[in-house]
Amino acid sequence: MSRSAAADTVSERTLESAPRQQLTGAKAVSWGDLPRKDQLIVITLARLSEPLVQTSLQSYMFYQLKWFSPDLPDSTISSQAGILHASFTAAQFLTAMLWGRVADSPRCGRKTVLLIGLGGTMLSCLGFGFSTSFWEALLFRSLGGITNGNIGVLRTMISEIVKEKKYQSRAFLLLPMTFNIGIIIGPILGGLLSDPAGTYPDTFGKVGFFTHFPYAAPNILSAVFLFFAMASVWLFLEETLDSREMVRDRGLELGQKLKMCFSHRNKEASYAPLASTDSSAELELSPIVEENKTSGKQTDSDTGKQKGARRRYTQRLPFRRIFTRNVSFTLVANFLMAFHVGTFNSLWFVFLSTPVYDPSKAAASQNALVQKLPFIFTGGLGLQPREVGMAMAILGVIGIGLQLGLYPWLSARLGTIRSWRLFLVFFPFTYFLVPYLSLVPSSSPPPSPKDGIAVWMAIAGVLALQVVGRTFALPAQTILVNNCTPHPSVLGTVHGIGQSVSSFARTLGPMLCGFLYGLGLNMGVVGVVWWGLSGVAIFGFLASLFVWEGDGHEIWLEGDEESDI
Repeated sequence: MSRSAAADTVSERTLESAPRQQLTGAKAVSWGDLPRKDQLIVITLARLSEPLVQTSLQSYMFYQLKWFSPDLPDSTISSQAGILHASFTAAQFLTAMLWGRVADSPRCGRKTVLLIGLGGTMLSCLGFGFSTSFWEALLFRSLGGITNGNIGVLRTMISEIVKEKKYQSRAFLLLPMTFNIGIIIGPILGGLLSDPAGTYPDTFGKVGFFTHFPYAAPNILSAVFLFFAMASVWLFLEETLDSREMVRDRGLELGQKLKMCFSHRNKEASYAPLASTDSSAELELSPIVEENKTSGKQTDSDTGKQKGARRRYTQRLPFRRIFTRNVSFTLVANFLMAFHVGTFNSLWFVFLSTPVYDPSKAAASQNALVQKLPFIFTGGLGLQPREVGMAMAILGVIGIGLQLGLYPWLSARLGTIRSWRLFLVFFPFTYFLVPYLSLVPSSSPPPSPKDGIAVWMAIAGVLALQVVGRTFALPAQTILVNNCTPHPSVLGTVHGIGQSVSSFARTLGPMLCGFLYGLGLNMGVVGVVWWGLSGVAIFGFLASLFVWEGDGHEIWLEGDEESDI
Protein backbone atom coordinates (compact mmCIF):
# COMPACT_ATOMS: atom_id res chain seq x y z
CA MET A 1 0.00 0.00 0.00
CA SER A 2 1.32 3.48 -0.86
CA ARG A 3 2.16 6.19 1.68
CA SER A 4 -0.66 8.37 0.33
CA ALA A 5 -3.13 5.54 0.88
CA ALA A 6 -1.85 5.16 4.42
CA ALA A 7 -2.31 8.88 4.95
CA ASP A 8 -5.89 8.58 3.72
CA THR A 9 -6.63 5.88 6.29
CA VAL A 10 -5.18 8.05 9.04
CA SER A 11 -7.27 11.03 7.95
CA GLU A 12 -10.39 8.89 8.30
CA ARG A 13 -9.92 8.92 12.09
CA THR A 14 -11.59 12.30 12.18
CA LEU A 15 -14.86 10.45 11.60
CA GLU A 16 -14.27 7.88 14.34
CA SER A 17 -16.48 9.54 16.91
CA ALA A 18 -19.50 9.54 14.62
CA PRO A 19 -21.82 6.56 14.74
CA ARG A 20 -20.70 4.12 12.05
CA GLN A 21 -24.16 3.02 11.09
CA GLN A 22 -25.16 6.60 10.42
CA LEU A 23 -22.03 7.30 8.35
CA THR A 24 -22.18 4.20 6.18
CA GLY A 25 -25.88 3.63 5.98
CA ALA A 26 -25.14 -0.07 6.32
CA LYS A 27 -27.66 -2.55 7.59
CA ALA A 28 -27.27 -3.45 11.26
CA VAL A 29 -25.26 -6.62 11.81
CA SER A 30 -27.03 -9.50 13.55
CA TRP A 31 -25.60 -12.46 15.46
CA GLY A 32 -26.35 -14.70 12.50
CA ASP A 33 -24.09 -12.61 10.26
CA LEU A 34 -20.92 -13.43 12.19
CA PRO A 35 -18.42 -15.44 10.10
CA ARG A 36 -16.77 -18.70 11.20
CA LYS A 37 -19.25 -19.50 13.93
CA ASP A 38 -17.69 -22.94 14.44
CA GLN A 39 -14.42 -21.35 15.51
CA LEU A 40 -16.13 -18.72 17.66
CA ILE A 41 -18.00 -21.45 19.54
CA VAL A 42 -14.74 -23.21 20.46
CA ILE A 43 -13.20 -19.89 21.56
CA THR A 44 -16.28 -19.19 23.69
CA LEU A 45 -15.98 -22.58 25.43
CA ALA A 46 -12.29 -21.95 26.11
CA ARG A 47 -13.07 -18.54 27.60
CA LEU A 48 -15.94 -19.85 29.72
CA SER A 49 -13.58 -22.06 31.70
CA GLU A 50 -11.76 -19.23 33.49
CA PRO A 51 -14.72 -17.22 34.90
CA LEU A 52 -16.42 -20.50 35.81
CA VAL A 53 -13.41 -21.50 37.94
CA GLN A 54 -12.70 -18.05 39.39
CA THR A 55 -16.25 -17.19 40.42
CA SER A 56 -16.91 -20.69 41.73
CA LEU A 57 -14.13 -20.47 44.31
CA GLN A 58 -15.00 -16.87 45.20
CA SER A 59 -18.36 -17.97 46.57
CA TYR A 60 -16.69 -20.08 49.29
CA MET A 61 -13.11 -18.73 49.53
CA PHE A 62 -13.82 -16.78 52.73
CA TYR A 63 -15.11 -19.95 54.41
CA GLN A 64 -12.30 -22.13 53.04
CA LEU A 65 -9.77 -19.72 54.56
CA LYS A 66 -11.70 -19.93 57.81
CA TRP A 67 -11.43 -23.73 57.60
CA PHE A 68 -7.66 -23.44 57.16
CA SER A 69 -7.30 -21.32 60.33
CA PRO A 70 -10.53 -21.04 62.40
CA ASP A 71 -8.91 -18.78 65.02
CA LEU A 72 -7.98 -15.95 62.62
CA PRO A 73 -10.03 -12.73 62.84
CA ASP A 74 -12.23 -11.61 59.94
CA SER A 75 -9.87 -8.75 59.05
CA THR A 76 -6.98 -11.21 58.54
CA ILE A 77 -9.18 -13.54 56.50
CA SER A 78 -10.14 -10.59 54.29
CA SER A 79 -6.48 -9.75 53.72
CA GLN A 80 -5.69 -13.40 52.91
CA ALA A 81 -8.57 -13.50 50.44
CA GLY A 82 -7.16 -10.44 48.69
CA ILE A 83 -3.70 -12.04 48.50
CA LEU A 84 -5.12 -15.32 47.23
CA HIS A 85 -7.18 -13.56 44.57
CA ALA A 86 -4.22 -11.41 43.54
CA SER A 87 -1.74 -14.31 43.34
CA PHE A 88 -3.36 -15.57 40.12
CA THR A 89 -3.22 -12.19 38.42
CA ALA A 90 0.27 -11.45 39.76
CA ALA A 91 1.56 -14.60 38.10
CA GLN A 92 -0.31 -13.63 34.93
CA PHE A 93 1.34 -10.22 34.99
CA LEU A 94 4.79 -11.83 35.03
CA THR A 95 4.09 -14.19 32.13
CA ALA A 96 1.28 -12.73 29.98
CA MET A 97 3.61 -10.67 27.79
CA LEU A 98 5.83 -13.73 27.34
CA TRP A 99 2.83 -15.82 26.29
CA GLY A 100 1.89 -13.07 23.83
CA ARG A 101 5.35 -13.27 22.24
CA VAL A 102 5.15 -17.07 22.18
CA ALA A 103 1.73 -16.86 20.50
CA ASP A 104 3.26 -14.62 17.80
CA SER A 105 6.14 -17.05 17.29
CA PRO A 106 5.95 -19.38 14.25
CA ARG A 107 7.34 -22.20 16.42
CA CYS A 108 4.32 -22.29 18.76
CA GLY A 109 1.40 -20.15 17.65
CA ARG A 110 -1.90 -19.31 19.31
CA LYS A 111 -3.31 -22.81 19.76
CA THR A 112 -0.32 -24.18 21.68
CA VAL A 113 -0.50 -21.30 24.17
CA LEU A 114 -4.23 -21.93 24.71
CA LEU A 115 -3.66 -25.62 25.41
CA ILE A 116 -0.90 -24.85 27.92
CA GLY A 117 -3.13 -22.29 29.65
CA LEU A 118 -6.12 -24.61 29.95
CA GLY A 119 -3.98 -27.52 31.15
CA GLY A 120 -2.19 -25.40 33.75
CA THR A 121 -5.47 -23.99 35.04
CA MET A 122 -6.89 -27.52 35.34
CA LEU A 123 -3.94 -28.69 37.48
CA SER A 124 -4.15 -25.50 39.56
CA CYS A 125 -7.84 -26.08 40.15
CA LEU A 126 -7.35 -29.63 41.40
CA GLY A 127 -4.47 -28.59 43.66
CA PHE A 128 -6.50 -25.75 45.13
CA GLY A 129 -9.42 -28.06 45.92
CA PHE A 130 -7.20 -30.49 47.84
CA SER A 131 -5.23 -27.79 49.70
CA THR A 132 -5.27 -27.89 53.49
CA SER A 133 -3.43 -24.64 54.24
CA PHE A 134 -3.26 -21.07 52.98
CA TRP A 135 0.24 -21.54 51.56
CA GLU A 136 -0.73 -24.62 49.56
CA ALA A 137 -3.70 -22.76 48.10
CA LEU A 138 -1.44 -19.80 47.28
CA LEU A 139 1.03 -22.06 45.47
CA PHE A 140 -1.60 -23.66 43.24
CA ARG A 141 -3.31 -20.35 42.49
CA SER A 142 0.05 -18.96 41.38
CA LEU A 143 0.64 -22.02 39.18
CA GLY A 144 -2.62 -21.34 37.37
CA GLY A 145 -1.66 -17.73 36.73
CA ILE A 146 1.85 -18.56 35.47
CA THR A 147 0.57 -20.94 32.80
CA ASN A 148 -2.50 -18.93 31.76
CA GLY A 149 -2.14 -16.27 29.08
CA ASN A 150 -5.39 -17.18 27.42
CA ILE A 151 -7.37 -13.94 27.47
CA GLY A 152 -4.92 -12.03 25.27
CA VAL A 153 -4.56 -14.96 22.87
CA LEU A 154 -8.33 -15.44 22.57
CA ARG A 155 -8.81 -11.75 21.79
CA THR A 156 -6.08 -11.99 19.17
CA MET A 157 -7.72 -15.00 17.53
CA ILE A 158 -11.11 -13.29 17.42
CA SER A 159 -9.59 -10.28 15.66
CA GLU A 160 -7.90 -12.59 13.15
CA ILE A 161 -11.04 -14.64 12.51
CA VAL A 162 -13.41 -11.65 12.38
CA LYS A 163 -11.43 -9.08 10.43
CA GLU A 164 -14.16 -6.69 9.32
CA LYS A 165 -14.88 -3.89 11.77
CA LYS A 166 -18.63 -4.04 11.24
CA TYR A 167 -18.68 -7.41 13.02
CA GLN A 168 -16.36 -6.43 15.88
CA SER A 169 -18.95 -5.00 18.27
CA ARG A 170 -20.64 -8.41 18.39
CA ALA A 171 -17.58 -10.64 18.02
CA PHE A 172 -15.66 -8.99 20.87
CA LEU A 173 -18.85 -9.07 22.94
CA LEU A 174 -18.61 -12.88 23.04
CA LEU A 175 -15.82 -12.89 25.65
CA PRO A 176 -17.46 -10.61 28.26
CA MET A 177 -20.82 -12.27 27.57
CA THR A 178 -19.17 -15.61 28.28
CA PHE A 179 -17.81 -14.12 31.50
CA ASN A 180 -21.37 -13.27 32.55
CA ILE A 181 -22.46 -16.84 31.82
CA GLY A 182 -19.57 -18.06 33.97
CA ILE A 183 -20.51 -15.86 36.90
CA ILE A 184 -24.06 -17.20 36.77
CA ILE A 185 -23.08 -20.87 36.76
CA GLY A 186 -19.83 -20.75 38.76
CA PRO A 187 -21.04 -19.18 42.04
CA ILE A 188 -24.15 -21.34 42.13
CA LEU A 189 -22.13 -24.54 41.64
CA GLY A 190 -19.51 -23.40 44.12
CA GLY A 191 -22.10 -22.53 46.73
CA LEU A 192 -24.02 -25.79 46.31
CA LEU A 193 -21.00 -28.14 46.17
CA SER A 194 -18.73 -26.55 48.78
CA ASP A 195 -18.51 -28.30 52.16
CA PRO A 196 -21.22 -30.90 51.39
CA ALA A 197 -20.62 -32.64 54.75
CA GLY A 198 -21.50 -29.44 56.61
CA THR A 199 -24.27 -28.30 54.26
CA TYR A 200 -25.94 -31.69 53.85
CA PRO A 201 -24.93 -33.59 57.04
CA ASP A 202 -27.57 -36.31 56.68
CA THR A 203 -26.34 -37.27 53.22
CA PHE A 204 -22.59 -36.55 53.22
CA GLY A 205 -21.77 -36.05 56.90
CA LYS A 206 -20.27 -39.52 57.31
CA VAL A 207 -18.31 -39.56 54.03
CA GLY A 208 -14.64 -39.26 54.98
CA PHE A 209 -13.58 -37.68 51.68
CA PHE A 210 -15.89 -34.71 52.15
CA THR A 211 -14.82 -34.17 55.77
CA HIS A 212 -11.10 -34.24 54.90
CA PHE A 213 -11.46 -32.15 51.69
CA PRO A 214 -14.68 -30.15 52.06
CA TYR A 215 -13.92 -27.83 49.12
CA ALA A 216 -12.65 -30.41 46.61
CA ALA A 217 -15.99 -31.17 44.91
CA PRO A 218 -16.50 -27.82 43.08
CA ASN A 219 -12.87 -27.83 41.97
CA ILE A 220 -13.12 -31.37 40.58
CA LEU A 221 -16.15 -30.31 38.56
CA SER A 222 -14.30 -27.23 37.28
CA ALA A 223 -11.33 -29.43 36.30
CA VAL A 224 -13.62 -31.70 34.31
CA PHE A 225 -15.00 -28.70 32.43
CA LEU A 226 -11.45 -27.45 31.74
CA PHE A 227 -10.52 -30.86 30.36
CA PHE A 228 -13.39 -30.81 27.87
CA ALA A 229 -12.54 -27.22 26.89
CA MET A 230 -8.93 -28.27 26.25
CA ALA A 231 -10.08 -31.25 24.18
CA SER A 232 -12.36 -29.05 22.04
CA VAL A 233 -9.49 -26.62 21.38
CA TRP A 234 -7.13 -29.43 20.36
CA LEU A 235 -9.67 -31.15 18.10
CA PHE A 236 -11.60 -28.32 16.48
CA LEU A 237 -9.79 -24.95 16.77
CA GLU A 238 -7.80 -23.81 13.74
CA GLU A 239 -4.51 -21.96 14.09
CA THR A 240 -4.84 -18.31 13.02
CA LEU A 241 -1.16 -17.33 12.94
CA ASP A 242 -0.15 -16.81 9.28
CA SER A 243 3.29 -18.34 9.64
CA ARG A 244 1.80 -21.66 10.88
CA GLU A 245 -0.79 -22.03 8.12
CA MET A 246 1.02 -24.94 6.48
CA VAL A 247 2.09 -26.73 9.68
CA ARG A 248 0.37 -30.06 10.18
CA ASP A 249 -2.20 -30.07 13.01
CA ARG A 250 -2.81 -33.66 14.16
CA GLY A 251 -5.50 -32.59 16.62
CA LEU A 252 -7.48 -30.83 13.90
CA GLU A 253 -7.07 -33.86 11.62
CA LEU A 254 -8.48 -36.12 14.32
CA GLY A 255 -11.30 -33.65 14.90
CA GLN A 256 -12.21 -33.73 11.20
CA LYS A 257 -12.26 -37.55 11.29
CA LEU A 258 -14.56 -37.47 14.33
CA LYS A 259 -16.89 -35.10 12.52
CA MET A 260 -16.97 -37.49 9.58
CA CYS A 261 -17.74 -40.44 11.85
CA PHE A 262 -20.65 -38.70 13.55
CA SER A 263 -22.05 -37.00 10.47
CA HIS A 264 -24.60 -39.19 8.70
CA ARG A 265 -24.70 -36.80 5.77
CA ASN A 266 -20.97 -37.10 5.19
CA LYS A 267 -21.23 -40.88 5.24
CA GLU A 268 -23.89 -40.79 2.57
CA ALA A 269 -21.83 -38.38 0.46
CA SER A 270 -18.83 -40.73 0.69
CA TYR A 271 -20.81 -43.58 -0.91
CA ALA A 272 -22.77 -41.48 -3.41
CA PRO A 273 -22.63 -42.75 -7.02
CA LEU A 274 -20.38 -40.75 -9.37
CA ALA A 275 -23.00 -40.84 -12.10
CA SER A 276 -25.02 -38.11 -10.45
CA THR A 277 -24.17 -34.61 -11.66
CA ASP A 278 -24.90 -33.07 -8.27
CA SER A 279 -22.81 -35.65 -6.44
CA SER A 280 -19.84 -35.20 -8.73
CA ALA A 281 -20.03 -31.44 -8.34
CA GLU A 282 -20.09 -31.86 -4.59
CA LEU A 283 -17.05 -34.13 -4.72
CA GLU A 284 -15.18 -31.61 -6.87
CA LEU A 285 -15.96 -28.73 -4.51
CA SER A 286 -15.29 -30.55 -1.23
CA PRO A 287 -11.46 -30.45 -1.47
CA ILE A 288 -11.63 -26.69 -1.99
CA VAL A 289 -13.87 -26.23 1.03
CA GLU A 290 -11.66 -28.52 3.10
CA GLU A 291 -8.54 -26.62 2.04
CA ASN A 292 -10.10 -23.31 3.08
CA LYS A 293 -10.99 -24.76 6.49
CA THR A 294 -7.53 -26.07 7.24
CA SER A 295 -5.77 -22.95 6.01
CA GLY A 296 -7.85 -20.73 8.29
CA LYS A 297 -9.17 -18.48 5.48
CA GLN A 298 -12.28 -16.51 6.29
CA THR A 299 -15.42 -16.63 4.19
CA ASP A 300 -18.15 -14.01 4.28
CA SER A 301 -21.44 -15.71 5.05
CA ASP A 302 -23.41 -13.34 2.83
CA THR A 303 -21.30 -13.05 -0.33
CA GLY A 304 -19.33 -16.28 -0.23
CA LYS A 305 -16.15 -14.41 -1.17
CA GLN A 306 -12.90 -15.27 0.56
CA LYS A 307 -11.71 -12.81 3.14
CA GLY A 308 -8.12 -12.30 4.16
CA ALA A 309 -6.67 -14.45 1.38
CA ARG A 310 -3.52 -12.30 1.11
CA ARG A 311 -1.11 -11.54 3.93
CA ARG A 312 -1.07 -7.89 4.90
CA TYR A 313 2.56 -7.68 5.96
CA THR A 314 5.96 -9.25 5.36
CA GLN A 315 8.00 -7.70 8.20
CA ARG A 316 7.61 -7.68 11.98
CA LEU A 317 7.49 -4.38 13.85
CA PRO A 318 10.36 -4.03 16.38
CA PHE A 319 9.26 -4.18 20.02
CA ARG A 320 10.60 -0.69 20.77
CA ARG A 321 8.21 0.86 18.23
CA ILE A 322 5.06 -0.67 19.72
CA PHE A 323 4.41 2.02 22.34
CA THR A 324 2.89 4.80 20.28
CA ARG A 325 1.02 7.64 21.94
CA ASN A 326 -2.36 5.98 21.44
CA VAL A 327 -1.10 2.59 22.65
CA SER A 328 0.28 4.21 25.80
CA PHE A 329 -2.92 6.08 26.66
CA THR A 330 -5.06 3.03 25.88
CA LEU A 331 -2.96 0.90 28.23
CA VAL A 332 -3.23 3.50 31.01
CA ALA A 333 -7.02 3.52 30.66
CA ASN A 334 -6.98 -0.28 30.56
CA PHE A 335 -4.93 -0.37 33.79
CA LEU A 336 -7.29 1.92 35.70
CA MET A 337 -10.40 0.09 34.57
CA ALA A 338 -8.92 -3.33 35.37
CA PHE A 339 -7.85 -1.99 38.77
CA HIS A 340 -11.31 -1.00 39.98
CA VAL A 341 -13.29 -3.77 38.20
CA GLY A 342 -10.87 -6.48 39.39
CA THR A 343 -10.87 -5.09 42.92
CA PHE A 344 -14.67 -5.03 42.98
CA ASN A 345 -14.78 -8.68 41.89
CA SER A 346 -12.37 -9.53 44.72
CA LEU A 347 -13.92 -7.47 47.51
CA TRP A 348 -17.56 -8.03 46.64
CA PHE A 349 -17.74 -11.64 47.83
CA VAL A 350 -15.65 -10.78 50.93
CA PHE A 351 -18.05 -7.95 51.77
CA LEU A 352 -21.02 -10.29 51.32
CA SER A 353 -19.42 -12.90 53.61
CA THR A 354 -18.24 -10.43 56.31
CA PRO A 355 -20.34 -10.81 59.48
CA VAL A 356 -23.00 -8.22 60.23
CA TYR A 357 -22.05 -5.43 62.64
CA ASP A 358 -22.89 -6.55 66.19
CA PRO A 359 -23.54 -3.60 68.57
CA SER A 360 -23.15 -5.81 71.67
CA LYS A 361 -19.60 -6.81 70.69
CA ALA A 362 -18.78 -3.20 69.82
CA ALA A 363 -19.93 -2.05 73.24
CA ALA A 364 -17.75 -4.67 74.92
CA SER A 365 -14.66 -3.59 73.00
CA GLN A 366 -12.66 -0.66 74.36
CA ASN A 367 -11.19 0.31 70.97
CA ALA A 368 -14.39 0.16 68.96
CA LEU A 369 -15.73 3.35 67.40
CA VAL A 370 -19.36 4.34 67.75
CA GLN A 371 -21.16 4.34 64.40
CA LYS A 372 -21.83 7.88 63.16
CA LEU A 373 -23.58 8.12 59.83
CA PRO A 374 -23.11 8.88 57.02
CA PHE A 375 -19.45 7.75 56.94
CA ILE A 376 -18.48 6.01 60.19
CA PHE A 377 -20.01 2.52 60.18
CA THR A 378 -18.80 -1.03 59.61
CA GLY A 379 -19.85 -4.64 59.01
CA GLY A 380 -20.92 -6.72 56.02
CA LEU A 381 -23.96 -8.76 55.06
CA GLY A 382 -23.00 -12.12 56.64
CA LEU A 383 -24.30 -14.25 53.75
CA GLN A 384 -23.58 -17.98 53.51
CA PRO A 385 -21.88 -19.56 50.44
CA ARG A 386 -25.17 -20.45 48.73
CA GLU A 387 -26.46 -16.91 49.22
CA VAL A 388 -23.12 -15.42 48.12
CA GLY A 389 -23.35 -17.52 44.97
CA MET A 390 -26.86 -16.26 44.31
CA ALA A 391 -25.85 -12.63 44.87
CA MET A 392 -22.91 -13.00 42.48
CA ALA A 393 -25.10 -14.74 39.89
CA ILE A 394 -27.29 -11.63 39.79
CA LEU A 395 -24.29 -9.93 38.11
CA GLY A 396 -24.41 -12.40 35.25
CA VAL A 397 -28.18 -12.46 34.82
CA ILE A 398 -28.37 -8.69 34.46
CA GLY A 399 -25.31 -8.57 32.20
CA ILE A 400 -26.49 -11.27 29.78
CA GLY A 401 -29.76 -9.47 29.08
CA LEU A 402 -28.02 -6.17 28.44
CA GLN A 403 -25.32 -7.68 26.23
CA LEU A 404 -27.70 -9.64 24.05
CA GLY A 405 -30.34 -6.99 23.63
CA LEU A 406 -28.96 -3.51 24.15
CA TYR A 407 -25.17 -3.31 23.67
CA PRO A 408 -24.92 -4.06 19.91
CA TRP A 409 -27.68 -1.57 19.09
CA LEU A 410 -26.27 1.15 21.32
CA SER A 411 -22.70 0.58 20.15
CA ALA A 412 -23.82 0.88 16.54
CA ARG A 413 -25.54 4.19 17.25
CA LEU A 414 -22.91 5.79 19.50
CA GLY A 415 -19.72 4.16 18.25
CA THR A 416 -17.16 2.32 20.35
CA ILE A 417 -15.39 5.30 21.89
CA ARG A 418 -18.54 7.21 22.86
CA SER A 419 -20.29 4.25 24.47
CA TRP A 420 -17.08 3.39 26.34
CA ARG A 421 -16.74 6.87 27.86
CA LEU A 422 -20.43 7.15 28.64
CA PHE A 423 -20.64 3.98 30.71
CA LEU A 424 -17.38 4.53 32.56
CA VAL A 425 -19.39 7.09 34.53
CA PHE A 426 -21.47 4.33 36.17
CA PHE A 427 -18.57 2.89 38.16
CA PRO A 428 -17.92 5.78 40.61
CA PHE A 429 -21.57 5.82 41.69
CA THR A 430 -21.60 2.03 42.19
CA TYR A 431 -18.55 1.93 44.43
CA PHE A 432 -19.77 4.87 46.50
CA LEU A 433 -23.05 3.09 47.28
CA VAL A 434 -21.75 -0.45 48.00
CA PRO A 435 -20.84 -0.04 51.73
CA TYR A 436 -24.29 1.36 52.51
CA LEU A 437 -25.76 -2.09 51.80
CA SER A 438 -24.65 -3.04 55.32
CA LEU A 439 -27.07 -0.41 56.70
CA VAL A 440 -30.18 -1.70 54.88
CA PRO A 441 -32.79 -2.82 57.47
CA SER A 442 -33.16 -6.58 57.87
CA SER A 443 -36.01 -8.71 59.16
CA SER A 444 -33.71 -10.30 61.75
CA PRO A 445 -31.67 -8.32 64.30
CA PRO A 446 -27.85 -8.36 64.33
CA PRO A 447 -25.69 -10.39 64.48
CA SER A 448 -27.86 -12.56 62.21
CA PRO A 449 -27.05 -12.47 58.46
CA LYS A 450 -28.89 -9.90 56.40
CA ASP A 451 -32.14 -11.15 54.90
CA GLY A 452 -35.46 -9.87 53.66
CA ILE A 453 -36.74 -8.41 50.41
CA ALA A 454 -35.28 -4.95 51.10
CA VAL A 455 -31.72 -6.33 51.31
CA TRP A 456 -31.99 -8.26 48.05
CA MET A 457 -33.59 -5.32 46.24
CA ALA A 458 -30.73 -3.09 47.40
CA ILE A 459 -28.15 -5.67 46.25
CA ALA A 460 -29.83 -5.94 42.84
CA GLY A 461 -29.98 -2.15 42.48
CA VAL A 462 -26.28 -1.61 43.22
CA LEU A 463 -25.28 -4.54 41.03
CA ALA A 464 -27.39 -3.19 38.18
CA LEU A 465 -25.26 -0.03 38.10
CA GLN A 466 -22.01 -2.01 38.13
CA VAL A 467 -23.18 -4.48 35.50
CA VAL A 468 -24.40 -1.75 33.15
CA GLY A 469 -21.02 -0.05 33.34
CA ARG A 470 -19.07 -3.29 32.93
CA THR A 471 -21.31 -4.67 30.18
CA PHE A 472 -20.78 -1.69 27.91
CA ALA A 473 -17.28 -0.63 28.90
CA LEU A 474 -15.40 -3.96 28.82
CA PRO A 475 -16.18 -4.97 25.20
CA ALA A 476 -15.35 -1.44 24.04
CA GLN A 477 -12.08 -1.53 26.00
CA THR A 478 -11.15 -4.81 24.30
CA ILE A 479 -11.90 -3.39 20.84
CA LEU A 480 -9.81 -0.27 21.59
CA VAL A 481 -6.83 -2.36 22.74
CA ASN A 482 -7.14 -4.46 19.59
CA ASN A 483 -7.43 -1.49 17.25
CA CYS A 484 -4.65 0.57 18.85
CA THR A 485 -2.16 -2.05 17.61
CA PRO A 486 0.37 -0.11 15.49
CA HIS A 487 1.07 -3.05 13.12
CA PRO A 488 -0.61 -6.45 12.50
CA SER A 489 2.65 -8.32 13.10
CA VAL A 490 2.54 -7.45 16.83
CA LEU A 491 -1.17 -8.03 17.42
CA GLY A 492 -0.59 -10.96 19.79
CA THR A 493 2.17 -9.04 21.57
CA VAL A 494 -0.07 -6.00 22.14
CA HIS A 495 -2.83 -8.21 23.53
CA GLY A 496 -0.21 -9.88 25.74
CA ILE A 497 0.96 -6.47 26.98
CA GLY A 498 -2.66 -5.49 27.56
CA GLN A 499 -3.24 -8.64 29.59
CA SER A 500 -0.03 -8.01 31.57
CA VAL A 501 -1.16 -4.47 32.36
CA SER A 502 -4.62 -5.75 33.31
CA SER A 503 -3.15 -8.55 35.42
CA PHE A 504 -0.86 -6.13 37.25
CA ALA A 505 -3.84 -3.91 38.01
CA ARG A 506 -5.93 -6.89 39.17
CA THR A 507 -2.99 -7.93 41.35
CA LEU A 508 -2.28 -4.57 42.91
CA GLY A 509 -5.95 -3.70 43.44
CA PRO A 510 -7.11 -6.75 45.45
CA MET A 511 -3.89 -6.89 47.52
CA LEU A 512 -3.89 -3.20 48.42
CA CYS A 513 -7.63 -2.85 48.82
CA GLY A 514 -7.94 -6.18 50.67
CA PHE A 515 -5.52 -4.78 53.26
CA LEU A 516 -7.42 -1.48 53.39
CA TYR A 517 -10.72 -3.34 53.73
CA GLY A 518 -9.44 -5.23 56.78
CA LEU A 519 -8.05 -1.98 58.18
CA GLY A 520 -11.41 -0.29 57.66
CA LEU A 521 -13.20 -3.09 59.51
CA ASN A 522 -10.90 -2.64 62.51
CA MET A 523 -11.29 1.15 62.43
CA GLY A 524 -15.06 1.02 62.07
CA VAL A 525 -15.11 2.64 58.60
CA VAL A 526 -15.85 -0.17 56.15
CA GLY A 527 -16.60 2.26 53.32
CA VAL A 528 -13.15 3.85 53.08
CA VAL A 529 -11.84 1.33 50.54
CA TRP A 530 -15.00 1.57 48.42
CA TRP A 531 -14.89 5.35 48.30
CA GLY A 532 -11.22 5.21 47.34
CA LEU A 533 -12.19 2.83 44.52
CA SER A 534 -14.72 5.39 43.36
CA GLY A 535 -11.89 7.92 43.04
CA VAL A 536 -9.88 5.47 40.90
CA ALA A 537 -12.90 5.06 38.60
CA ILE A 538 -13.08 8.84 38.18
CA PHE A 539 -9.43 8.93 37.08
CA GLY A 540 -10.23 6.11 34.65
CA PHE A 541 -12.87 8.25 33.00
CA LEU A 542 -10.47 11.19 32.71
CA ALA A 543 -7.85 8.94 31.09
CA SER A 544 -10.39 7.83 28.48
CA LEU A 545 -10.55 11.38 27.12
CA PHE A 546 -7.03 10.98 25.68
CA VAL A 547 -7.75 7.74 23.80
CA TRP A 548 -8.85 7.39 20.17
CA GLU A 549 -9.84 4.33 18.16
CA GLY A 550 -7.09 3.14 15.81
CA ASP A 551 -7.30 0.93 12.74
CA GLY A 552 -4.77 -1.77 13.73
CA HIS A 553 -2.20 -0.66 11.15
CA GLU A 554 -0.94 2.76 12.17
CA ILE A 555 2.70 2.12 11.18
CA TRP A 556 3.45 0.95 7.64
CA LEU A 557 6.61 -1.02 6.88
CA GLU A 558 8.24 -1.73 3.55
CA GLY A 559 6.42 -4.56 1.77
CA ASP A 560 3.07 -4.01 3.52
CA GLU A 561 0.06 -4.21 1.26
CA GLU A 562 -3.55 -3.20 1.65
CA SER A 563 -5.83 -5.92 2.91
CA ASP A 564 -8.48 -7.27 0.57
CA ILE A 565 -11.15 -7.38 3.25
